[in-house]
Amino acid sequence: MSVLLEARHISHRFGRTLALDDVSLTLRRHEILAIVGESGSGKTTLLNMLSGRLTPQSGDILYYDGHAATSLRVRGERAVRTLQRARWGYVAQDPRAALRLDISAGGNIGARLMASGARNYDDIRAMAARWLEAVEIDVDRLDDWPRTFSGGMLQRLQIAATLVTDPELVFMDEPTGGLDVSVQARILDLIRSLVRRLGLAVVIVTHDIGVARLLADRLIVMRRGCIVEHGLTDQVLDDPQHPYTQLLVASVLPV
Repeated sequence: MSVLLEARHISHRFGRTLALDDVSLTLRRHEILAIVGESGSGKTTLLNMLSGRLTPQSGDILYYDGHAATSLRVRGERAVRTLQRARWGYVAQDPRAALRLDISAGGNIGARLMASGARNYDDIRAMAARWLEAVEIDVDRLDDWPRTFSGGMLQRLQIAATLVTDPELVFMDEPTGGLDVSVQARILDLIRSLVRRLGLAVVIVTHDIGVARLLADRLIVMRRGCIVEHGLTDQVLDDPQHPYTQLLVASVLPV
């Protein structure tokens, strides 16, 4: 598989705190990459850098559009926003922060379609209905307000609104965080089936080793802003080499 996204020696500080320290990685097309680590390890900051939400103070993020690599910094803010609207997607831990609660469920899906250039009302509504079905929400809820949805339904709605434009790359920040265990299992099954069926590339941040094992092809383990171990998911989790990874896998560390 060819490379889709690459981080080259990125570092970033928040005041005196070193959030990322000389981090490099690659993401291949159609690959699921999980980033794990305890709270404060830098995994969410790295996700925000890769998705263009933050600009690294040093180093660079390269996006391979076709066969040519272009720096997100060189592309500029407007071009990156265009990528985020159409070719990339982002699933936040809290769907309430990502969805508009003052418009209908169908309206939330339609808004992303319209941001990508869709204009025909009937087509937008039909597409929204199909995506509600795809994420296991009754089509009868198309005109309902998101505030009437459960937490699991809100997360499924966010996933529908993210995937409706057929992005090639999706970033996920703790997509099952804060949900009951039974609801988490349903969301993970949904993510796994949709990602595989659509052939997406995904970068997922999680503190849950079980989520990484279920979803990811490759795994990156972070500690104090650095990558301490990386490799195929089963290989890293079944035979961890770094002492920190060994502790993490053994659930000794708080996460």
